[in-house]
Amino acid sequence: MQKTIFITGASTGLGKATARLFQSKGWNVIATMRNPENETELSQLENVTLLPLDVTDPEQINTTAAKAISLHNIDVVFNNAGYGLMGALEAFSDDQILKQINTNLLGVIRVTHAFIPHFREKKGGLFISTTSMGGLLGFPLHSIYHATKFGIEGWSESMSFELGVHNIGIKTIAPGAIATDFLYRSLDRNLHPAYQDLEDKLFALTDAMMNAAVTAEKIAGIVFEAATDGKDQIRYIAGDDANAMYARRLEIGSEESRKEIRKQILG
Repeated sequence: MQKTIFITGASTGLGKATARLFQSKGWNVIATMRNPENETELSQLENVTLLPLDVTDPEQINTTAAKAISLHNIDVVFNNAGYGLMGALEAFSDDQILKQINTNLLGVIRVTHAFIPHFREKKGGLFISTTSMGGLLGFPLHSIYHATKFGIEGWSESMSFELGVHNIGIKTIAPGAIATDFLYRSLDRNLHPAYQDLEDKLFALTDAMMNAAVTAEKIAGIVFEAATDGKDQIRYIAGDDANAMYARRLEIGSEESRKEIRKQILG
């Protein structure tokens, strides 16, 4: 039987690459995005359905989930929609903080909540969420972003117990730098004069990391692996940079890792 994946944030980057890959593997794909009427590539592919979804809108989440379930028997839900907020906490407005949490944390939780009854009724299914190496270790000037990504990692581990009772899986994909337009499309950089030296050093390092970023297609391959390998495994570290940094953190411990990152950035 042909399987179906439901994807959030499918208009660009990893979401779109994942939609293309699963479609090429013979899956039905329900690709969601805020403005599906603007999508011209995925709309041309066989077995791809576009639906509107803003993951910060709880009512639309429920409506779109119900529509998707009416169209296909869903096998995998890929929570991929994301938004980045970079800067000192002092520089953020309350609206920006709420936007970050609503998109990266509550959006994932609410989309998952909408599909659990469907998976429970069919006695199976899998949730996959894009986190980040920023869900496993911390960098300066990413505090709210880290709060959401660490949150999804911890939440997923806890959810694995209750979902497992009903043969439902949950996994995370934690990539490093991906060669997309995320830095310019979905990342807000907020400046504050009290942190200018730290901002200059971190932004320069971030831009340098992007020069060595892996393609969205490579990370999409790891999403496909997680969706199909049948493993009782929650975390999939994706990309050489993320694997190297996480291995280093495990080797020296979280406190020494924190000190090492501070030294690398601040000197």
